Amino acid sequence: MSGLTRWEPTTRWNPFKEIEEMEKRLSSLFGRAPVPTGSDKKEAITVAEWSPLVDISEDEKEYLIKAEVPEMKKEEIKINVHDDVLAISGERKYEKEEKGKKYHRVERAYGSFMRSFTLPEDADGSKVNAEYKDGVLKVHLPKAEKAKPKAMEVKIT
Repeated sequence: MSGLTRWEPTTRWNPFKEIEEMEKRLSSLFGRAPVPTGSDKKEAITVAEWSPLVDISEDEKEYLIKAEVPEMKKEEIKINVHDDVLAISGERKYEKEEKGKKYHRVERAYGSFMRSFTLPEDADGSKVNAEYKDGVLKVHLPKAEKAKPKAMEVKIT
């Protein structure tokens, strides 16, 4: 091994630390408080901002948006369609602290939220309807009726 030196790293690579740092950078970019991780010996009790998780699916008749909004009343949720954008907004309020009750961990997030989605070209924003059951909001977005091509016979001259 003439002329070669042995390389020894000065710090040990921790891929989880890199992911944690990236999450913190992304959180600050989007103006949100980072969610505390368990890497510290003492876990911080904080209330993070939140945004409901959604699933969007489609079939031949409609688009369906399912949003998780647990422990909210349907009156606390607003749905608007404006300029081909569907917006779902609301606020999940923090539970009142009770005297004599000590919280050891608070992981569920509270506060105002707003999710918006650009409508697909074939969606009919004027016929949106929604239902709410068991903490799941289902927003039905029907597809617009397309003009069906008519069959016609062409005469040859």
